[in-house]
Amino acid sequence: MQQRPQQGRLQRRAFITAATCGLAGPLGVTSLWAQTGFPNKPVRIIVPYAAGGGPDVLTRKVAPKLGEILGQPIVVENIVGAGGILAAQSVARAAPDGYTVLAGASTHVVQKAMQPSVKFDPIKDFAPITRSTVSPALLVVAANAPWKTVQELIAAVKKEPGKLNYASGGIGSAAHLSSAALLLATDANAVHVPYRGSVEIIPSLLSGSTQFGCPIASTAVGPVLQGQVRALATTGAVRMPQLPHVPTLKEVFGKDELVLESWGCFWAPAGTPAAVLDVLFKAFTKLYSDPSIRADHEAAGAPVSLNTSPAEFGRFLEAETTKYERIVKAIGLNGN
Repeated sequence: MQQRPQQGRLQRRAFITAATCGLAGPLGVTSLWAQTGFPNKPVRIIVPYAAGGGPDVLTRKVAPKLGEILGQPIVVENIVGAGGILAAQSVARAAPDGYTVLAGASTHVVQKAMQPSVKFDPIKDFAPITRSTVSPALLVVAANAPWKTVQELIAAVKKEPGKLNYASGGIGSAAHLSSAALLLATDANAVHVPYRGSVEIIPSLLSGSTQFGCPIASTAVGPVLQGQVRALATTGAVRMPQLPHVPTLKEVFGKDELVLESWGCFWAPAGTPAAVLDVLFKAFTKLYSDPSIRADHEAAGAPVSLNTSPAEFGRFLEAETTKYERIVKAIGLNGN
């Protein structure tokens, strides 16, 4: 059968863990199960990315352990298309019973900000469970570039507005929004050069086609440590353990809006009972407390970063939505 084009393509692949072990008592999942009867059948996790990609691989790695904690098999299913929109729409329409969970991401918030007409709303259509991972971007320049600090780079950009170029992995990507937010915050002007993916940012710097960029940390740390590029700042809330000498943009400019991190999360459909969300939250909390799982995520450039409750994740989500709506509007991307 001929494969459909990537845009709008719906791809499904299911994987059921063999885990049917007992429930996890330390976090109260057992007692909550006694109160709610949840779960009493397999739980589906919908992954909006192709099988074999980073998020898919990590989800399938943790699925057996999550199955042990919940005492039910975990089905990992890929619904691919429209940059994750199809998966989000599918879960938004699912029964609000806790048996369908979306492996969501900050990209879903950005998509809604850029395309208000998409048929899902990250706040209204989903019940928050928890953030799972965060990954900052790194502001980098070529190793032989003249700028040693972010202040020097911005001074050069402002000295000759529109002359310097910055690379991204595409319009609306994390690298695009991180660079655009920096330019907005400093009242500077540079030319955006979008590539097909973030892996092309580093080569563009080395060739001289662009002068700076903000690839995600998992893409940039290796070239920084190898001396190919120089890291001037990170978009994270705190400095990175691998690069303790590199300041955050918030440190440099004192602006909260410059904290821009890509994050993963888990959502259930809106209307899912609070008691069921609590079971899922406690299960994910126990899952990500496993040192080996945390190490796997750290190595993949997606460090574990959980919330203390579904409510806290909800507040975080509202703040992120406001932030990205402001950035997207300011750079003129909020179309339909």
